[in-house]
Amino acid sequence: MKILTVAIPCYNSEAYMRKAIDHAMVGGDDVEVLIIDDGSKDGTLDIAREYEKRFPTICRAIHQENKGHGGAVNTGIAEASGVYFKVCDSDDWLDYDSYMKVLDALRACIAGPTTLDCLFSNYIYEKQGAKRKHGMRYVGTFPEDRIFTWNDIIKPLNTHRYVLMHSIIYRTQLLRDCGLELPEHTFYVDNIYAFTPMMYVKTMYYCNVPLYRYFIGRSDQSVNEKVMVGRMDQQIRVTKIMIDSYRPELVKNKNMASYMIHDMGIIMSVTSILLLRIGTDAALEQKKEIWNYLKKKDLVMYLRIRHSVLGRALNIPTKAGRDIAVKGYQLVQKYYGFN
Repeated sequence: MKILTVAIPCYNSEAYMRKAIDHAMVGGDDVEVLIIDDGSKDGTLDIAREYEKRFPTICRAIHQENKGHGGAVNTGIAEASGVYFKVCDSDDWLDYDSYMKVLDALRACIAGPTTLDCLFSNYIYEKQGAKRKHGMRYVGTFPEDRIFTWNDIIKPLNTHRYVLMHSIIYRTQLLRDCGLELPEHTFYVDNIYAFTPMMYVKTMYYCNVPLYRYFIGRSDQSVNEKVMVGRMDQQIRVTKIMIDSYRPELVKNKNMASYMIHDMGIIMSVTSILLLRIGTDAALEQKKEIWNYLKKKDLVMYLRIRHSVLGRALNIPTKAGRDIAVKGYQLVQKYYGFN
């Protein structure tokens, strides 16, 4: 039995994918590494097949026509044999010591009487050229080193703490049972991944270790701000998919509701800020439309987000107010080191 499947979506990744694979493989035969070639046009598939040939008990090479990051993650979920499932992008990697601790925790949970749905760990921004490395930790929010439920959350996430795909290991069957299917040929689907399945999570575990090393620095990365502005239609699409996927009847715990509202608030903030950065009349109209879309779909969530500190800051109805919101975003961006 494989404890963990690590899916590595790859598209034209020959220059850097070996590091992601090598770091994932150190889990040994308890781990399955799915190297998913998403219709690459370089030597990505050859490298994937090389690893499969050399390490047949650990690595599998999967080739598919190009479907985008979401399509590659969907394939990983469908093909996974591990009890748990982790996505590692091909330019990122897993920290060795943290990885060993996470695998130990998953082994213990599998052997125990309680089914674990989701494991959280920390991640570090490996920003090219940065003197200081910033990261995301959940100390004081989640109980450490034990299985817990939504009732056990210590305190809600605040504006400066948020959960990304990089933080999460899901139980594979949970992803299948909740019917998660990420949109193909669409960027930023990792936001859906951190949001939609969480409504089905009942038990959690937090390892306070920096497992995921999130590389930032390539000019063509999807999270590069200039690239994001150019793909604004996809950012809006993902935001609407998240809004549509929200099912309040599943959210019966106040801490779960707080998580879902916080996560939606973050994506609304990112979408709004990017539209404010564009600054055209059309972009400002799109910003207004996405807030109205949320309002029509779920008035309660809209009111919670709209009247939060972030919601008020993002909706000051003057140019000076919009400038203040953008400047505030730039300060946070500089401090935390994200793109």
